[in-house]
Amino acid sequence: MESRNLPVEDSGEVRSQALKRLLEVFGIDDPPHSPYHVKQPPQYMIDLFNTVADEDGVTKDPDLLEGNTVRSFFDKIHSDQMYFLFSLSTVTKSEKILTAEMHLFKLKPRPSEHAYFKRHHFCQISVFLVLDKNKMQLPQGRKLLSSKLVPIHSSGWEVFSITQAVRAWNDESKNQGLLVTVRHLGGAQFDTNIIRFASGKDHHESKQPMLVLFTDDGRRGISSYISYSDGHAMPIPNEPYVPAPNRTRITRSLSDEGQLSCQRNPLYVDFEEIGWSGWIISPRGYNAYHCKGTCPFPLGQNMRPTNHATVQSIINALKLTKGVNSPCCVPDKLFSINLLYFDDDENVVLKQYDDMVAGSCGCH
Repeated sequence: MESRNLPVEDSGEVRSQALKRLLEVFGIDDPPHSPYHVKQPPQYMIDLFNTVADEDGVTKDPDLLEGNTVRSFFDKIHSDQMYFLFSLSTVTKSEKILTAEMHLFKLKPRPSEHAYFKRHHFCQISVFLVLDKNKMQLPQGRKLLSSKLVPIHSSGWEVFSITQAVRAWNDESKNQGLLVTVRHLGGAQFDTNIIRFASGKDHHESKQPMLVLFTDDGRRGISSYISYSDGHAMPIPNEPYVPAPNRTRITRSLSDEGQLSCQRNPLYVDFEEIGWSGWIISPRGYNAYHCKGTCPFPLGQNMRPTNHATVQSIINALKLTKGVNSPCCVPDKLFSINLLYFDDDENVVLKQYDDMVAGSCGCH
């Protein structure tokens, strides 16, 4: 019989094709050009990942994330005039924009301004879509997107909805940026030395102005979750791992031939081994699991057989029809995973991928 071992000269080509196909599974055309990143990912994105996923990246609850992709963008201008520009060139045409937010970090007021706060307690922060960069200080050169009252003495993140603006930027040439103004309740503009925001030029990366975009790329799968009577959904719990000797002893009693019956086995995907650890922030890898084993007649309920598999098993056992095999051991519950990674423009992306983990196995 002819050997199936690949020639040495073909192994590199196979690896290249395999990694290209794996990138397609993750919806990425090419890995980022810069293999290693020194930038610190936004804390907001790290916290969001930890909220929606466990340490292996498996989704905790499918309803926690709006859409299946969250992108963060840093300001490209670092202007002193509260003018911001975010490049959305990495957003694909297939992504449906659900929500867009602008995140600004309001700094603590200087102690020297405390006397000023006795007369003024609130300020009005407004975000405008710039229609004409040359006239953005005039009413005809901008359009109001969002506005809120904020205590003057407060500090921390302020979030503004700018979905309308981002949807208008379906053509990158229409993106002329955003303008932020801060005014007294009476309408007069605040001195920028009194009400201050962190900028990308003068402050730590963790406090930079940021645009956060929630989208859906339409790549939804059939991941399975337990639905409770109150409408809450959670992944079906992982089956407990049984050490190999005990597992063998248990499953042999289920098979006439003494072979292992259908069950779930570990299959760890290590991103460092495939050369992706430089741009994937979290997780470092995940357990995809795989299904292996026989589906012997008669099929017990512990093998989670479908009605079709049960009938096929009977036909096979009775040899009623030629060419009918016994049912196959395959995943019958699939979970989604989440990746947090740098894209080619060094923006941080959180993306959810359906049907990536075999939650349980059955005979089908």
